[in-house]
Amino acid sequence: MPGGRLTQQERQQIALGLADGLAYAEIARRVDRPTSTITREVMRNGGPTAYRADLAHRATEHRAHRRRQATPRGPQASRQAHGRDPEAVREYEEIFTTVLIQSGTPKMMGRVLACLTITDSGSMSAAELAERLQVSPASISKAVAYLESQGLVRRERDERRRERYVVDDDVWYQSMMASARGTAHLVEIARQGVGVLGPGTQAAVRMENIARFLDFVSESIARAAEQAREVLRTPPDHR
Repeated sequence: MPGGRLTQQERQQIALGLADGLAYAEIARRVDRPTSTITREVMRNGGPTAYRADLAHRATEHRAHRRRQATPRGPQASRQAHGRDPEAVREYEEIFTTVLIQSGTPKMMGRVLACLTITDSGSMSAAELAERLQVSPASISKAVAYLESQGLVRRERDERRRERYVVDDDVWYQSMMASARGTAHLVEIARQGVGVLGPGTQAAVRMENIARFLDFVSESIARAAEQAREVLRTPPDHR
């Protein structure tokens, strides 16, 4: 089984396999690569519906060039906490970022969230994020403002009064509750529309149906988030 980076020809075979609706395992068999390699390649380059061989090849070359520029030289370069493989960590960060983007998170916001989430502390300063992601502090500030509005990130001050951005362990609970609150507000606005449009009219009935549906979804999200939080906070019984 060959090693090293995928060639442009292999990427073209991957694209053809995706177009034919083949599973990752079958594509991997045809190009004689591990299934995990194909999965990473596709997910970091747009996913199964948007993968393009030429774009993926150029993106990989660009990432490799950016890493060479950003990687420090000397003894510090090889150090990684807990003996982690730095290349594997970088690859995983790219995959995680891609999945966040595909789920609807804007690109820069996804990059910042992924970067924060995979750090052990879950906390970084604007300067640290800007250096890690090779972007401007203004881009970091904008991304953090968005993530904060979604309940995904919070701000705190360290002992030197520097602002840091934090991803808490219950970040997805906070995000789900923020989503439920936003949906509940939409329910309220939809029901206001019933009165404005006139009860019994087609438009009002449509708005009432929207309100009923979203009200049910909002309550379900909040209830499920609370239940999941309690379950995950309860230590497992090893008896």
